Amino acid sequence: EDGNLRWEECLTRDGFEGAYSLLYHELRPHEALPAEVAHGYAAPVAAEVNLQRRHFQTQDFPRLGGPPVDARRPLLFNKDVVITHVTPDEADPVYVTNADGDDLYWIFEGGGTLRSVFGDLPFRQGDYVQVPRGVLHRFVPDGSPQTWLHIECRGGLHLPSQWRNPVGQLRMDAPFCHRDFHAPAFVGPIDEGIREHVVKRDDTWYGFAHPHSPLDVVGWDGATYPWTFHILDFQPRAGLVHLPPTWHGTFATRGALICSFVPRAVDFHPEAIPCPYPHSSVEVDEFLFYAAGNFTSRKGVGPGSVSLHPSGIPHGPHPGAYEGSIGHRETNELAVMLDCYERLVPTKTAVEVEDPGYHESFIG
Repeated sequence: EDGNLRWEECLTRDGFEGAYSLLYHELRPHEALPAEVAHGYAAPVAAEVNLQRRHFQTQDFPRLGGPPVDARRPLLFNKDVVITHVTPDEADPVYVTNADGDDLYWIFEGGGTLRSVFGDLPFRQGDYVQVPRGVLHRFVPDGSPQTWLHIECRGGLHLPSQWRNPVGQLRMDAPFCHRDFHAPAFVGPIDEGIREHVVKRDDTWYGFAHPHSPLDVVGWDGATYPWTFHILDFQPRAGLVHLPPTWHGTFATRGALICSFVPRAVDFHPEAIPCPYPHSSVEVDEFLFYAAGNFTSRKGVGPGSVSLHPSGIPHGPHPGAYEGSIGHRETNELAVMLDCYERLVPTKTAVEVEDPGYHESFIG
């Protein structure tokens, strides 16, 4: 209305070949200058460990506190994903950009708002929160206790191809639909008084200072933006006999499938044993974050437990789990799983809360 030009920023994927969004700024979006870095979480450091089944009790970690950009503990990593445990208790005092990958958070407990150049995105317990690579943002927790699972997807994040038709629309038999995904509410230009901005590239943090608020966007359109998806909006499936975990595939990234285990009916053949079969995975490492419910195949795990079952070693139900599952018609378990093609390496931080007897617990 004042006759001034707006500054168009193209946020693109795969160079200029992939999805993109256009943001319209009141002022130049590229005037930030290098500055000191006061915030950022540490890169993962590998622990020297042998090959075995592992159980990490993240519920035993003391809460780190502080803002989300700092309050993180790396657990496991490879060249495709980095998995961290996040326990903040205050809002980010700086704007954050991850140039290393798409961020996927799962909110184990807590809630709040993700504020970005696209607007405000509320999130709650049970939500997946996705922040695309390169998006300037900050988290504002709501004051309740916060525990988040963070998966940095260095090869990008997308919906599995088996759930999409040739034009990219979700198929009618997919376990979710488009309206299950929630976009930010655009709130117009905002000046929070924050001028500090940190960017992570190659696991190193760089600081920048903006001459004005970077949240000066007056409008945007496109196909790249943050979103939330609640885990209980995933529609589980059941069969006469046990279905493989790929049926629980929710998101995909380079080298990994991310699955949601939600309350569901179990196998309904009259002679079916609902408990999963032992599995010799010869190509993938399995990560499982246990959130709630009764995990019929495992003993000694609870909310916050993380299991790692590496390639090359059979894993399966604990002794007695088969017998105990007979007659069950449903399960109330809630968990997030990753199947990764590259070896998942435990960090020195993760082994601080490792259950030393987990591997031997599978012996009858």
